[in-house]
Amino acid sequence: MRRGRRFDHLAAVLPDPDRRQGSAPEHVDEADLSLRHRGGGRLHEALLAKAAEAKLLRTNRLRADTTVVPADVGYPTDSGLLAKAVRRIATTARRIKAAGGARRTPLRDRGRAAGRRAHGIAAKLRLRTAQGRDEAQRTVRRITGELADLAGRAAADAKGLLANGRRALRRAAIKARALAAAGGKDAAAGRRRGALRRAVNDLTELLEVTGKIAAQTRQRLAGITPAGSTRRVSLHEPDARPIAKGQLGKPVQFGYKGQVLDNEDGVVLDHTLEQGNPADAPQLAPAVKRVIKRTGRKPRVVAADRGYGEAGVDDALHQMGVRNVVIPRKGKPGKARQAAEHTPAFRRTVKWRTGSEGRISSLKRGYGWDRTRLDGTEGARIWTGQAVLAHNLVKIGALAG
Repeated sequence: MRRGRRFDHLAAVLPDPDRRQGSAPEHVDEADLSLRHRGGGRLHEALLAKAAEAKLLRTNRLRADTTVVPADVGYPTDSGLLAKAVRRIATTARRIKAAGGARRTPLRDRGRAAGRRAHGIAAKLRLRTAQGRDEAQRTVRRITGELADLAGRAAADAKGLLANGRRALRRAAIKARALAAAGGKDAAAGRRRGALRRAVNDLTELLEVTGKIAAQTRQRLAGITPAGSTRRVSLHEPDARPIAKGQLGKPVQFGYKGQVLDNEDGVVLDHTLEQGNPADAPQLAPAVKRVIKRTGRKPRVVAADRGYGEAGVDDALHQMGVRNVVIPRKGKPGKARQAAEHTPAFRRTVKWRTGSEGRISSLKRGYGWDRTRLDGTEGARIWTGQAVLAHNLVKIGALAG
């Protein structure tokens, strides 16, 4: 069963929230549809629809916050990624040869040379004196440049092996079709052909990633910082990006940015996960709109932190029918705004809003938001979506009591 549909077979026994009794069919927004069908989304939508029908979902007050969902990667360094790429090129090439492709094509294993250079960087970084640190920086830059050249040579050598592997794969496919036309079948050859196809695909992707990492390394050595929105931080995780949230001890994390919108009972009424570090403010109004569509009720109060504090956000929420928008404004607000933010009601709601940080902490400690174990943006959405489903099952079950 495909991982994005692993819960959807259960949704078949629950009512479709878009086809409630007595409601006319409406146009379904494509973006909203794609959000609902990620990570068991149909089942989660059905769960929230049943809870709304049973009047278990309170939408009087909503609060929003964002967090980083780390990817399943180690702390990336240019030298570490290059050394891993060199070793993995040699490993994948051996897989191609073991599967019967490019057996006579020579390929030099440069993994030990890359490992020696990576260990040399670690040894230099142990120097403590000021003069030693300057020497260490020069040595690190030199060795990193050597690793980039080494990775480039390994990738260039592997391209010839990859071409021969593809040629062997085409010959194996032709032979399999001829055998099938004659009514024969060779299961062992089919398994070897599948292993060869996977190895060829893996090496194709690996060479592309190695080229990107080597290019961003040379860019950094030239004094130019690569853009965080396109920087590659892992060989196997294509979409994780560096995100700075200003946390002590974790100034930069590597993964995705998630948003959580919950109510007074702690039920997560909406969540999203996006690649990179998009701004907080544009995400709030669409989330509230989705909550209104799910529950059929408009919230009276919406609270969020200062990252959402823009006049356009307040205006968009007021147009949806939200009476009180409690979001501290960015920058230095005017006197009228300062007076509004110092009223007792505003300050009480701001204090209540901090509970969303506890909700995120609960998701990270108990439901897997501390690290996504599936690669790619879609994999991370599946992981976090199923975590929210499990969390809401517990919460709604307690409310139904």
